[in-house]
Parts: sequence; structure tokens; C-alpha cells
Amino acid sequence: MMQKLEKLLMPVANILSKNKVLSAIRDGFLITVPITIVGSIFLLISNFPIEGFLNFMTSIFGEGWDAYMGRVTAIAFDCVALLGVLSIGYCYAREKGLENRIGGGVVALVCFLIITPQKTIVELEGAAEAGSVSGFTFTFLGTAGMFLAMITAIISVEIYAWAIKKKLIIKLPEGVPPAVMESLAALIPSAIAMVIFFAIGIIFDHTSYKYVHYFIYQVLQAPLVGLGKLAGFEVIYQFLSTLFWFFGINGPAVTNTIFAPIHKVLTVENYEAAQAGLEMTNIFTAGFSDFFCNFGGGGSTLGLVIMMAFLGKSNRMKTLGKLSLPAGIFGINEPIIFGLPMVLNPLMAIPFILVPVINTIIAYLATVVGIMPITLGVQLPWTTPIIASGFLVTGSVMGSLVQIVQLVVDILVYYPFFKLLDKKYLDEESALEGQTDEIDDLSFDDLGLD
Repeated sequence: MMQKLEKLLMPVANILSKNKVLSAIRDGFLITVPITIVGSIFLLISNFPIEGFLNFMTSIFGEGWDAYMGRVTAIAFDCVALLGVLSIGYCYAREKGLENRIGGGVVALVCFLIITPQKTIVELEGAAEAGSVSGFTFTFLGTAGMFLAMITAIISVEIYAWAIKKKLIIKLPEGVPPAVMESLAALIPSAIAMVIFFAIGIIFDHTSYKYVHYFIYQVLQAPLVGLGKLAGFEVIYQFLSTLFWFFGINGPAVTNTIFAPIHKVLTVENYEAAQAGLEMTNIFTAGFSDFFCNFGGGGSTLGLVIMMAFLGKSNRMKTLGKLSLPAGIFGINEPIIFGLPMVLNPLMAIPFILVPVINTIIAYLATVVGIMPITLGVQLPWTTPIIASGFLVTGSVMGSLVQIVQLVVDILVYYPFFKLLDKKYLDEESALEGQTDEIDDLSFDDLGLD
């Protein structure tokens, strides 16, 4: 059974992990993560779930202090498509082997802005009819433009790379400064990409959609995000991620190429709803996935590591558990996955794959029933420890209590398998006691220079 699964999964994992387009999208979103985290910190400070803290800040900085914090948050969340098109364009230029990678990112950004609406209809107070204002709006630079940003980045850089490959560049004589030569070399490839997207914008202007944004959102993004709201979405993601880990493949590195953009959109949609004073409805956000499905890394092994450190009887279990516990608290468990090991370990396969799914179901039911609130539109570092992360990502102590319950369930599920493996290692160590290595019988007493 394991061999059949390995034969099935390995080719899929290789295709997904080596695909240049998917790799660029995955790495592009990773570039934006620090910006999103910093924006989330500002959002947490301005909406910290303790009233006394907010009153304290008001007493120091005065009324409206949170509006200044919102400037940073707005850029981090409301411009997520703008940041994404630049970073994905840069990463795809790298995947295409271009020397001028930032040139690819800039071309992607410009092409995205070319097809983005540059006028907004607004209701002017006291005016008889609505008027228009020139300029970009957060509506098209945020979640609504996320998938178009990905598509634009890939297509524009593809055109840019094709033109360079075909030598459609301006050649300058030797002696010209490298910066000038590189800049002018990108002129014709950039122009070709920009003209094509200029034409695309005109074509859509003569359709019922008017803008590419509306077309992509209705045809592609809305259906995919709708799938992300289904109850089975997160279960499938966690199951596949852990299954890849079992075969020694970094699961999230493979599955995030598909699931991460959907998580991102769902998270920012919750933020936008909260900012507008509306109810947040998306359960399966990035915060939910990071902090309520896995504790201690892939397979949610924190409970196992705790038992290894404090209940293990074999030296291998105790030593590895104590060494891995500090890292496990912060969500890093490679020492367990490859050191215990979890990879291709039939004895641990069932709990390793099953526990993240159980955690997902528990957290989902707790949210639906109303035991804990929906996760906020914030993104914390995935290394944030359990309990603290539950409180910060939900704004409620119930988030932390649900995590504690999940950790107890994880321990109960892992316990019988832990005992079996611990006994196996203990028997192996007992069998080795008293045995001497052949090197111990060697003697150097009779050695001489002769």
C-alpha cells in the first residue's frame, strides 16, 4: 500500500515543486509575508482584545490614535495584489533565468496597473449626481485583484523573457556603464509587454465586463474562494500536506502553491469586513490553518514530543524528545520527522496523518457552534507558540482553550503508538547492552616502528 502511494505521490510532488509558474507564485507570496505580518502587528495593537489597553493608549496618544496605525495596516492588506504582482513577477523572472529579475517584477507591476481601472465613481455630498475621481482604489489593489495579479505577473514576464531570448534588445557599444546598458536592454521587451496589456485593456472595455478585474474575479477567483469556504477545504489541505511529509516531501511547499492564495484571500476578506463594520464569515483563514490545525509542525507532533521528553523510557525517545521540544514549541519539527523518524514509518503513519485532520474538525466545530470566534484578518508568524497564538488570532481566550483541548486530544491519539514505538526502541537498546564492538578487542601493544 505504501509503495503504491509513494509511486503515485512522488511524480505529483515533483511536478508541483518543480513547476516554474507554481514555484514563482509560492515564492512571491512568501516575499509578501513579512509585510503582512508587520501590518498584522499594527492591526493587533489598534484592536487589542483588552479594553484596558485601548483606554491606556487613548490616555497617552489621545482620541483617534488608531487611525494612524491603520495607515500601515491598509498598505499591508489593501494593497496585497499590488505587492503580489511585483514579487511574483520578480520570482518568475528568476525562474526563467533572467539576469534583470527586478526588471521582470517592474514590468509585471506596470502591466497590472495598465489594466486596472483608473477612475472611480463616487457620491459627492450635495451634488445632484455622482461624479468620478481619477486614481486607483484599494478595491482593485486588494483581494479582488489577487488572482489577476498572479496571472498578469506570469504572462507579462513570459512576454518579457521571450523578447529577451529572441534578442529583441538595444545593443550598445562596449564602454557604456552596465546600469545604462541593462536599462536600455529592457526597453523593447518592456514595451512589447506593455503594448499587449494595453490592447487587452481596450478589448475588455468593449465587453460587458468592462475591465479584466471583473472578468477574472467572476470567472476564476470567486469560484475558487467559494471552494475555500466549504467545510472540506481545510481537511483536504491538511491531509495532503501531512501525507507528503510522510514520504519525506515538504508538504506545505507543495500544497501551498494551490491553497495559499485562497487562504490569503479569505484572510484579507475578514480584515476588510471588520474594517467596514461587517461580520467576518470566513473560517478557513491563514490564521486558522497555522494555529488550529498543527501544533509543533507537520503532523501536529507537539503532543508526541512532550510525551517523548517526559514519558519516554528508551534513551532514544527521551533524548530526541528533550532536544526537539524547544523547537517544537515554535512549530519546527524536522528533528522528529527525520530523526524519530516519521518518514515512511508505518507504525506512526496513522496518528501522523490523522491528528491534523482531527484538529481541523475540532476547531471548525468550535467556531461553528460559537465556542470560539472566527479568526481575525491578521497574520502572525507561524512560529508563534500555542496558547498565545490562539488568543491573538481570535481576540478571545477561548481560542487558547480550544488549542489546549486539541493538544490533549493529540496526546491521546498519539499515546498508544508512542508506547509501541518506545517499547520497540527500548527492546533494541536492551539487546545491545553488554555487546562489545570489534574495535574494543583491538590492541596496539604489539605495534612497533618495524
